[in-house]
Amino acid sequence: MSANTAHTNDGNGILLYAGEMIILYAKHVEMSFSSITESFFKGKKYGNLYLTSHRVIFLNTDDNALKSLAMPFSFMNDIRLEQPLFGANYIEGKLTGQPGGNFEGEIGWKLTFPKGGCIDFGKALRQAVILVQNQGTRPANAPPPYVPPAGSYFAPPPAYFVAQPGNIGGGMQAPTHVFPDQPEEGTVYVFEQPPPYAGIPMNTPNQMYPDLRQRNVTNPEVPPPYPSGSNPTAPPAYDDATKLPEKPKVA
Repeated sequence: MSANTAHTNDGNGILLYAGEMIILYAKHVEMSFSSITESFFKGKKYGNLYLTSHRVIFLNTDDNALKSLAMPFSFMNDIRLEQPLFGANYIEGKLTGQPGGNFEGEIGWKLTFPKGGCIDFGKALRQAVILVQNQGTRPANAPPPYVPPAGSYFAPPPAYFVAQPGNIGGGMQAPTHVFPDQPEEGTVYVFEQPPPYAGIPMNTPNQMYPDLRQRNVTNPEVPPPYPSGSNPTAPPAYDDATKLPEKPKVA
């Protein structure tokens, strides 16, 4: 697990690895933590959740010290779906931090879904974790240190990073009927570097980068790891970039 390493400089987008695919996207999710010492984990967090082929990414939509959280399946354990008699359903579990990822040790986490879909998301998450951990790729002692990705990154169209249901391997069934939304245009960026940890097998390999290079896509410079340095600001969202200027008001 690494904190504040999976978001763009403006905080409005996420950074994926090459070949990493988004399987589910949930908006307006609440997240909280237990067994914590770092101040940026304290209090409830509100944002969007991405279940990818390799991890869960939480992107905070509030102005908060915790901007993003990357939760690789290999480092998750003790995941439970809770359905209390009173109150909303929730998912909880434990997560091991990566050295160099702005947190080390183990932390408890909890997710609730005010808009619904908790059980469906939780079942998909548990299935993903089982598929990955059954590959036997979880480190025996501690997770490897977090290393900022090298190279350039791109802002490809959704077809390159949104997984199609028939392309997900391992027999995983993604409840896309419960979570039909997709991330907004211009909020997902993809590195050239492949993921440093195991993921769900995909039936068709991702062929993104040769195609993008043939089309002469321009790359911004790779951002330095959070919080040091200054990152290039991500391009504006599609709606902001294409909207017409407001007409002047007539007195």
